[in-house]
Amino acid sequence: MEQQQAATPRPDRTSPGSPAEAGEAIDVEQAEAALVEHYPRLARLAYLVLPPGPSRGRRVLAAHGVVQRALPRRPGPGSGPGLPAQRDGAAAAVDPGYALMRLRVLRTALAAGRRRLPPAPLPQVWGLRLFPRSGGADELALDQALSALSAPGRAAFVLRDLERLTAHEARRVLEAAGVADSRAALAEADGAAVPAGSRDRALLESVEFDPCALQARPTDLLRRRQHGRAALAASAAVLVCGALLGMPGDGWGPDGAAAPPYAGNAASEAALEPGRLALTPADAWKTAARQDFAAWPARGDRTGDRALLRRALAVWARPGAGVPVTATPGTPTGPAAGPPQLLFAGVVDHAVVVLFHDGLRAVRYAEAADGQGQDEGSGAALDFARTDGAAAESALALVAGRTQGNVRYLTAPWVWSVRLVDLLKPDAAGEPIPIGPDGLTAPVPTPRDGSDCTTWPALRAVGGTDGQPGGPAAGELLTDLGELTPARLTYGRPTAPGEVSGPEARTAWARTACQLPGARLRGVQTVNTWRFARQSLPGGAGEAAWLCTRAETWRGAGSRTMAQFQPPEPADRRYAPGAVTARAEGGTACGPRAPQVLAGVLWKTKGGAWWLLAAGSDRVTSITASGGVRGHAAGRLLALPAKPDARTDLKGGLAGGGQVGTLR
Repeated sequence: MEQQQAATPRPDRTSPGSPAEAGEAIDVEQAEAALVEHYPRLARLAYLVLPPGPSRGRRVLAAHGVVQRALPRRPGPGSGPGLPAQRDGAAAAVDPGYALMRLRVLRTALAAGRRRLPPAPLPQVWGLRLFPRSGGADELALDQALSALSAPGRAAFVLRDLERLTAHEARRVLEAAGVADSRAALAEADGAAVPAGSRDRALLESVEFDPCALQARPTDLLRRRQHGRAALAASAAVLVCGALLGMPGDGWGPDGAAAPPYAGNAASEAALEPGRLALTPADAWKTAARQDFAAWPARGDRTGDRALLRRALAVWARPGAGVPVTATPGTPTGPAAGPPQLLFAGVVDHAVVVLFHDGLRAVRYAEAADGQGQDEGSGAALDFARTDGAAAESALALVAGRTQGNVRYLTAPWVWSVRLVDLLKPDAAGEPIPIGPDGLTAPVPTPRDGSDCTTWPALRAVGGTDGQPGGPAAGELLTDLGELTPARLTYGRPTAPGEVSGPEARTAWARTACQLPGARLRGVQTVNTWRFARQSLPGGAGEAAWLCTRAETWRGAGSRTMAQFQPPEPADRRYAPGAVTARAEGGTACGPRAPQVLAGVLWKTKGGAWWLLAAGSDRVTSITASGGVRGHAAGRLLALPAKPDARTDLKGGLAGGGQVGTLR
């Protein structure tokens, strides 16, 4: 059976040789900006280098503590370690702030490895165990292999195979981080017995090693209850005094789980008044100049419940300590600037739900349907999601409730038909999903976490003002990525993506859907996949497809892009996923601003021969390979004999001048 692994391009913009690693002064503010921008990447690096420790939860907290303590304390510019000066060419376009932060994170993580995990990692989370989502057998095998390495060996492995540094560059960073024998560390890393896929970022970038994509479980509840009883008598007086201090007017009763009121403000007070909520007429969407959330009418059987609306608005303005608050990345959780729009108020399964929209955000308030815990906040919750710039295609549904692996959506008033489809079964028509008179769908299954990707549920929503039904393939495709707004799936060129409607588009998504967990909990608005090239395989092995998939967020920043190599499907596994050859955080590749891409892969024939394959989008006019494999091809396809461990640079020439590097 053919095998493939990602080609190994040169390091990205975070390679060494930057001013930070060459002794140039780096301002603390610049380092802080790099920490904020690259926090998930730095946290993953720390998590991989840290020793396994007594539990994955403690290792997660230690990783975050390492990254947060890595920020320089001194105001003003500070010097990086003394390394050779910055190089010319592509290596000059580096982020010096990231290079400095990466080095400081490595130093701290290596120091922790010498004394095991820090005794009191920060931040602390009381009452919860936090740990990454579980991966599959390959991720477990890789974690065990890394655990057997020394701390310098793990650091060398991460620098070579996650950060994509050359051996020489990795040695310089290791030595600057305090590793006495960098060559031995690299040799140990190269000799590690790791599973397939460990050397091409695919496993290293999985959720198994992402300390920012966490699951939460309670700690020892019996022990906590005993401690709570012991502290109850001492805290009772404090609670009473706090309640008295927080009750200048009506007290907490009318506001439910909200915190005590703060100093009055006319605009803030107006936003708390249920009678001032914006209400859109039921049929306004039919004549609206723009179909978005502003055109949604208020629906549900509790829209007239002023006490409920008052509680929801008050908790939104000042959530109490017992109210869990979640928000998509980049979404502010502060109060509304003025009276928001009411979208829904009613009972959804076992909760009373209120949905608001304030032009920038969709806000979901929920409390227990039996009314328990309204005053102390144990039954209330808040969820925020950015929705600015929404159009008709991205304002089709909001999550109204989740229960036991199912989700119920509130659909847009112009959506009159919804079908449940399985992305991994592109030929199936799907199952009709009832929509109630209040716009709520029946419960539909959510995609499951884990490595056994055997199904991926999605919704195909059909709508319009004419009410004319379309075929089972018509309509927008939506899927749940764990947030308040479902993600819209599209297919086609980044400059003009369209519906996932034809056989080519449905087949492409059938072989891509299992990569969607990498876009969870990132505030994703749309995910587009695009087949940018086809390539005949050496030895008459058929034709492979090259795809680029990009997840765009509501906030603009934080996009994720990946290139895929999809060889012909095995006879016993139709719609088998392809190989992810490269991933990128941010940037413009495969997006509407830069609709070009270049990717490469090392591929093994049935006869055991290895080839370097590369392909570019239609603006690529030539491809040049250097490093472990050297060669040049006119046009946008390249195939060269290679060795299985070859590390190669790829550059593509563009029509009209300029170059494009491999996705990274």
